Amino acid sequence: MDKESKVLVVDDEERIRRLLRMYMERDGFLVEEAENGADALKLALDNHYDVILLDIMMPEMDGVEVCQELRKEKDTPVIMLTAKGEEANRVQGFEIGVDDYIVKPFSPREVVLRVKALLRRVSSATFQETDTTAKNVLVFPHLTIDHDAHRVTADGEEVSLTPKEYELLCFLAKSPDKVFNREHLLKEVWQYEFFGDLRTVDTHVKRLREKLNQVSQEAAKMIVTVWGVGYKFEVDED
Repeated sequence: MDKESKVLVVDDEERIRRLLRMYMERDGFLVEEAENGADALKLALDNHYDVILLDIMMPEMDGVEVCQELRKEKDTPVIMLTAKGEEANRVQGFEIGVDDYIVKPFSPREVVLRVKALLRRVSSATFQETDTTAKNVLVFPHLTIDHDAHRVTADGEEVSLTPKEYELLCFLAKSPDKVFNREHLLKEVWQYEFFGDLRTVDTHVKRLREKLNQVSQEAAKMIVTVWGVGYKFEVDED
């Protein structure tokens, strides 16, 4: 890593926090901790973190509530830590802007690798064009994606997206009019080959459209559902 990335580890079990801190610090991360949702939200709003590892079941505020409140102010990448059997919570988490989830019990090494993968995907380096003469800006009618600035504007107004929403938009926009099924999107955008809920894709598309629609209805219409197949990015040439 070019710089030390700062991670907030949130879990009510000290053993888990200590284990994650040990492995994260060993890989050069700066780690801070919170043992409940209320403390986590205050830290997340008052400080900058590159990634937040957030347990779902916690006292005072659960992880879903924390993420919901956080998303009103910030788009900090969030990886949710969930127990087996909490699928409904995971789907709810994706709906309010969680970027990834890891199921307990987990390998601490897997957590480190998933954090690194998320950081790579949200960096502008992720969006290098195969054509070396191409600029790092995609310009369409009503919508501009500036990879270097990691910024999306619709009809001249900036749109605030979570890292995963941004990734999904970029992936679709790089191949206008090409239809992608949910399985392919889950594999390419979420890096899930063997597991993952297809509803994850649907909820992110829904959130992406809603955010674009708040600024530009024309931009929102560019994300098209191909019924029975998947989604595509459609450019109106008129």
